[in-house]
Amino acid sequence: MEEEISDLAAPPATAEELRALILERYDGLSKRLKQIARFVLDQPNETALETLAVIAERTNVQPSAIIRFAKTFGFSGASQMQRLFRDGLVSGNAALNYGERVRSFAQSAATNPARNPAELLSEFVGGNVLALQTLEQPATVEQVDGAIRLIQGADTLYVAGFRRSFPVASYLAYLLQQVGRRTILVDGVAGLARQQMSAIRKGDLLIGISYQPYAGETLELVERAVEQGADILAISDSLVSPIAKPATCVLQVREAEVRGFRSLAASICLAQALAIGLAFAAEEKPVEPAPKRKGRKA
Repeated sequence: MEEEISDLAAPPATAEELRALILERYDGLSKRLKQIARFVLDQPNETALETLAVIAERTNVQPSAIIRFAKTFGFSGASQMQRLFRDGLVSGNAALNYGERVRSFAQSAATNPARNPAELLSEFVGGNVLALQTLEQPATVEQVDGAIRLIQGADTLYVAGFRRSFPVASYLAYLLQQVGRRTILVDGVAGLARQQMSAIRKGDLLIGISYQPYAGETLELVERAVEQGADILAISDSLVSPIAKPATCVLQVREAEVRGFRSLAASICLAQALAIGLAFAAEEKPVEPAPKRKGRKA
């Protein structure tokens, strides 16, 4: 099903305006345009720097679909849309250099197989260093500040993450307990995840952690928390992941993927920043509640 021509009077003027508009209209997009939307949201540097052919290959669509996507949001073509992201990169040389390094690293890993353990270790270290550097981008820093205020204002904290996300959830719960917060790790032992969250209510916060492919257990707990009026802090790999859409605040983590293996280094670092940031905030004068992200039902 093809999208209708945009009804916008003018296209977004900045990359941030475009991201907000994509989030607002995401549920109404076709399957193919959703694939493109996710790439644009999750890979802004690649959107700015790659050719249409590469983006089409990465999103598994035809180049014409990318042009249609751009026109859906009021642009005359894909290049005009990409220019928004390039302008943002040029305004910060560090971001531009980062985008170039990510592309260089990915190409090197794909074309130069590691020949010994030292080279393999170097690849994983390099990938994780790049992933960690994404956490220093201004948008992430701003969201971390909002997340800390959200945690600070909650009565009881529930932390849930299953499968690949479980190490992050258990470590974050441990850290939050260490800084004196009432925290419950929803680990689902003996199939009791719902019972472990039975007391959640308005004023509490569920910190849900999930990456693609998203754990059904986490999605169910997020739905339960929403029903009970609790806030949601989502830690995920996409702004349009199933746990992100109904969340009050979303922290996006782009982990390194080296030779098919995805790391958790950036997520663990983020957990440390949240807990230590919370400890520092507790020593200061209480702040105003964090502005809530408009939730959308999944």
